[in-house]
Amino acid sequence: MDSLSLTHVLTLGLGALIGLALALTGAGGGILAMPLLILVLHLTVVQAAPIALLAVGLSAALGALLAFRQRQLRYRAAALIGGVGVLVAPSGTWLAHQIPVLPMTLVFAAVLAAVAIRMIREAAPGAAAITPDRSLPCVQDGDRGRLQWTAPCARALIGTGALSGLLSGALGVGGGFVIVPALARYTNLTARSVVGTSLAVIALVSAGSVTVAALSGHLLWPLALPFAGGAALGTAAGSRLAGRIAPGRLKQAFGLLSLLAAAIMVQRAWAS
Repeated sequence: MDSLSLTHVLTLGLGALIGLALALTGAGGGILAMPLLILVLHLTVVQAAPIALLAVGLSAALGALLAFRQRQLRYRAAALIGGVGVLVAPSGTWLAHQIPVLPMTLVFAAVLAAVAIRMIREAAPGAAAITPDRSLPCVQDGDRGRLQWTAPCARALIGTGALSGLLSGALGVGGGFVIVPALARYTNLTARSVVGTSLAVIALVSAGSVTVAALSGHLLWPLALPFAGGAALGTAAGSRLAGRIAPGRLKQAFGLLSLLAAAIMVQRAWAS
């Protein structure tokens, strides 16, 4: 097997890991795409970002479709958050191209470490669960199952979309680690509905950022296609495993892995 084919196989395998992680968690798994691409394939943050988003977006779209079929997707909320995210994402992309490689790598490592620490804390025995904030009445109608739309609810969802879009464009992350806690805090959706809605938003925001990157010539298709294909396969496998693995242990594992990846990224960035 020549080096090019080996790279494609490796890229396919990395994508499968990301799809599996995203399907099982809905948040936190997708952010691992960037460190894998940077540490294993030696890409820069700017090079890796659109590749990660293509794979994460495709995986998220498949997961959201499954959630919709199971009536676990709140598509109006997803459309609002995702629409705002798509509008903001190009600003994040522009910002990423204005910042040198070393600072961008350190910023991403800091975000990754923060997400990892939060996941580990949430999975710790006796950790307090995120409870809905009743001061923002973004709650479901018990009869129809839809969210009750109020001004405070809309503001919370718009703010969530803006932050996820900015991070998506700048750092190549789907934003699930922002969306899932926000939905858990400001709504009374079930855990499955939170994950399904988050996946729909990730798909929308990722599509916008990938389109911008492709039109500007910053998407490396030879790596992006096998990575995205592997992610789709991983998502299909993960959807079958969901519910069979203890979520606490899963969060701890992803948190520790993310924390390790952040430390390695910082070490390599300073050494280069």
